[in-house]
Amino acid sequence: MSGDGLTLVTGATGFVGSHVARKLLQSGERVRALVRRQSPLRNLEGLEVEFFYGDLTDRESVCQAVAGCRRVYHVAADYRLWAPDPALLYRTNVHGTRNILEAAQAAKVERIVYTSTVGALGIPHNGAGPGTEETPVTLQEMVGHYKRSKFLAEAEAAAAARAGVPVVIVNPSTPVGERDVKPTPTGQMIVDFLNGRMPAYVETGLNLVDVEDVAEGHILAMEKGRVGERYILGNQNLTLKQILDILSGISRRPAPTVRLPRAAALGLGAISTGISFITKRSPRVPWEGVRMAGKRMFFDSSKAVRELGLPQSSIEGALGKAVAWFRQNGYARK
Repeated sequence: MSGDGLTLVTGATGFVGSHVARKLLQSGERVRALVRRQSPLRNLEGLEVEFFYGDLTDRESVCQAVAGCRRVYHVAADYRLWAPDPALLYRTNVHGTRNILEAAQAAKVERIVYTSTVGALGIPHNGAGPGTEETPVTLQEMVGHYKRSKFLAEAEAAAAARAGVPVVIVNPSTPVGERDVKPTPTGQMIVDFLNGRMPAYVETGLNLVDVEDVAEGHILAMEKGRVGERYILGNQNLTLKQILDILSGISRRPAPTVRLPRAAALGLGAISTGISFITKRSPRVPWEGVRMAGKRMFFDSSKAVRELGLPQSSIEGALGKAVAWFRQNGYARK
């Protein structure tokens, strides 16, 4: 990509967004990051990034952040499987996306890459194979407020593309790797495993992908993606048991052998989430997370590999980087 012009990245302080910002800087792009005043900047320390303080829900600050930018990566999202006030997820994920798209259209930016999620996509019923960009799905099938808000936000991006806004949609699966500072629910699972706080597991499955491949996929989507199209940024479909066995080999910690029945997991989720409404702290076992685990989140990323050239780096390597980073940064015992 050309090094001239300014590129806006929302969510640049987060897991995926910080990797996108780093890759842009490495390719010679000038990067502006839209950040909130209270956002921790740890993931961007030492980088030559222009900080613009604002909020996705503040239309005026969004317009000012977009002004003068040639390209926009809208990576930011409120990614929580539980929130004391679910309306906050819709405000950030849906209305914030609308603000970005409208500001970008008004500023006549060259192109926008919108970061959705495979959670907004359909999964074939009865285990008839992995989901693709074309698997049908409805809002009613979305489990929980996070998925519903991202489904509605992606609909905003698709509608904008139909109206002539140059938007390309990417749907990352489950990224793993370094700099998962919050951490994400998957990162927290890795931390819990490393700290010996996972005595049992549930029968489910995920599509894992190296977070650096996801970042590269964003840049490839900006370069090669077709406007209005969506691209799954994923790699390998694995059961949770397979993931835990890989983590065991990397960390030299034993993997749990007890499989928790779904009914028991739902009961734990209900109790844990109920306590959270009292303590106002995130549940250790989110009810919505357990409900999501009822389906194997398996997806086919061949379209992104074929059309964009999405890398398919080793998942063992990505998990190894995640384990090392969590240990080096005090999340998990060495």
